[in-house]
Parts: sequence; C-alpha cells; structure tokens
Amino acid sequence: MKFAYKSDIGRVRTRNEDYVGLFKNKAGIEFAVLADGLGGHRGGDVASEMAVSHLGYRFEKTNFNKSDEGSEWLTTEVSKENQQILERAQQYEDLTGMGTTLVCALFFGNQCLLANIGDSRGYLYREGKLIQVTEDHSFVNELVKRGQISSEEAKHHPQKNIITRTLGVSKNADLDEKILELEKDDLLLLCSDGLSNMVEDEQITRILQQKTDLQVKCQQLIEFANKAGGNDNITLLIAQLTSKAEVEIR
Repeated sequence: MKFAYKSDIGRVRTRNEDYVGLFKNKAGIEFAVLADGLGGHRGGDVASEMAVSHLGYRFEKTNFNKSDEGSEWLTTEVSKENQQILERAQQYEDLTGMGTTLVCALFFGNQCLLANIGDSRGYLYREGKLIQVTEDHSFVNELVKRGQISSEEAKHHPQKNIITRTLGVSKNADLDEKILELEKDDLLLLCSDGLSNMVEDEQITRILQQKTDLQVKCQQLIEFANKAGGNDNITLLIAQLTSKAEVEIR
C-alpha cells in the first residue's frame, strides 16, 4: 500500500479541529483513521485528537491479521473511546458536548474494512469512477433518503451540519462497516466534510485520475477546497493498492 495525507485549517476557521493518522500493528496490518471534531469551545480538536491518537496507540499493540478480528477490535475500541470522550467532556466545562466524526480503514492485503460514524466520508476511485462508499449520518441525508429533498439540495441545505451519529455526545457509538475487495491501483479516499462540501465529485475524480504522486493529489484537493471558499477545516487521506496480497490472510 501507498499512503498520503494532509490537513489544512481552511480560510474561515481559527482552529483546526480535524485529526488524521496512519498506524501499523505487529502483524503489519495498516490502519488509516480520520476524525472531524465538533462541539464545545475547544472540544472539537480535543475529541478528534483523542479518537485518532488513542485508537492508533492501542492498534499498534495488536497482532491480528484477519478482517473479522479487525471488526471485533474496532467495535470494542470505538465503544471504549466513546466512553472516554464522554468522561473527559464531563470533567471540563469548556469541553461539554464535544464529539467527533470518524472514518477509518483497516487494510488486509486486497481486502479493506471501512468504517464510519458521522459525515466524514470514504470514497473508492476505480478506473475513472468515484463511488461514495460510506453513508452520511446526518439530518439532510435522512431527508434525501425519504425523498424530501434532492442530493443537490442537500449540499446547500441550512441544516446540513446537523450530525445524527457521532463519537462522543451520546452513550451509543454505532459504526457502519463495509468490506471492500480492492483491485490493483484502486484509490481509497478518506475525507472530512471540509473537502466533500466544497469540491464536486467530478473535480475530485479529475485530480485522482491524474498520473501524479499521492501527496500532490492531497495538496491539489486542498487547494481546490480553499479556492471554493475554504469554509471548514480540510483533511484527507489517500491509500493506493500497488500490488496484490501484500499481507497473507489466514
């Protein structure tokens, strides 16, 4: 696998409340995780950093190499982290109500376990096509699913920032999980809504299909989000499968 990631404060916010990290366990399995914090005076950046750094630290101590074990580990650890964020929020008044979105991926050779909570997204780019794999846990997405508004109307809806599921805030932190079978040269894009709200899918596709370094793609996507207004923090991670079965799965 090849990886690149980048985070930018954007042009409007005074603090970057996104956090991103890449980790490897004792069996050589790689774990990419991205979080977009929300709530409280300083709560957003605290919650997102807690989620990424704590999950990453605990992952590095594991030695599993199968997706079912990864799913079990992720469910347990996200629940544990949710409780830790709630406890920290109760300890400090300025952190009251803090929470974070989470989108993450575990890579087992050609197989990827993708999980999310909130509206940070996971996309699969394959042979010129970009597919949103994750589903937003948001108020406007519920309206779209009910047929009350269109996908285009959702992009500019005044309540598009209302998240219906988060890590922190609530005692329940239910992840959505999907298994993807990756093909050589597939790209997996994890991003906060600072990218997906500001850059159209067509533009993301054009950048991903270019024959450029992954880090260059990250920089270009951030530049486009900022040119479109940079209304939020912008964070993304791109993973590329460069060859088949790099990790043996038993």
